[in-house]
Amino acid sequence: MRVVFAGTPEVAVPSLDAIADSRHELVGVVTRPDAAQGRSKRLVPSPVAQRAEELGVPVLKPEHPREPEFQAALKALEPDCCPVVAYGAMLPQSALDIPPHGWVNLHFSLLPAYRGAAPVQRAVWAGEEISGATTFRIVKAMDAGPVFGTMTQALAQGETSGSLFEKLTEGGAELLVRTLDGIEDGSLEAREQPAEGISYAEKITVEDAQIDWTQGAAAIDRQIRACAPAPGAWTLLDGERFKVGPVKMTEETVAPGELLVRKNEVLVGTGTTAVRLDRVKAFGKKEMPAADWARGVRLESGVAFE
Repeated sequence: MRVVFAGTPEVAVPSLDAIADSRHELVGVVTRPDAAQGRSKRLVPSPVAQRAEELGVPVLKPEHPREPEFQAALKALEPDCCPVVAYGAMLPQSALDIPPHGWVNLHFSLLPAYRGAAPVQRAVWAGEEISGATTFRIVKAMDAGPVFGTMTQALAQGETSGSLFEKLTEGGAELLVRTLDGIEDGSLEAREQPAEGISYAEKITVEDAQIDWTQGAAAIDRQIRACAPAPGAWTLLDGERFKVGPVKMTEETVAPGELLVRKNEVLVGTGTTAVRLDRVKAFGKKEMPAADWARGVRLESGVAFE
């Protein structure tokens, strides 16, 4: 089939590569416009745009896919199907109608659970033991289209959103190519999602990532892992933002938010048992092991996170 791939962030690149290496003809890529980065506000192409340019594939960067100029350019590419991974814009019906086989999305959850922007982070935060990915035909309702296929992935001990994303992007890329194969040869039939089990995964904001040390250790552990690597869980120390990486559980008891400093470790109290800090990032400093940070600032026990 002739396909036009739509995607924007780094997590979409493995799927782009898998399609480029497949039997399908990659005739174009759709991605979000170049974005300003850094203090200089220099415009930088998305990771998908950069990879597409390396592959020598035409790239379309509409401000919004409703634009007549974009839709005309897409029609000119004559795609049979448009696979999508984290494109980042709502597609109007006029765009959805262009490819005969529609737009096929790879979503990183087992639908109908965790529809929305942050399925991986929300699954980790909720303490799910199994996650996965789903391919489905895009309709106007969010992540509600009929399903072509799924893959499952068990969450490892200490799984972060970042590590789970790596697994799902690789396995999901294979699933997406198999889905395109099945659509082409007619062996796949999309099935409507069940009406039960629907849940939504709202984007995790920086405010959501602030740690409340009166929560139990298990809840804090899940929150920190869900926010790793982005937006990054944080707390306040002397009124400044202090980032906290994934922690280790302990059996010790310390007052919520209070730090217990030892030679080679730093514990912090929660609403249940204390957790051991691993890597931390103080305001204006580089990320480092918690024990090194404590020695560097000559931290003493009794100091507390706010």
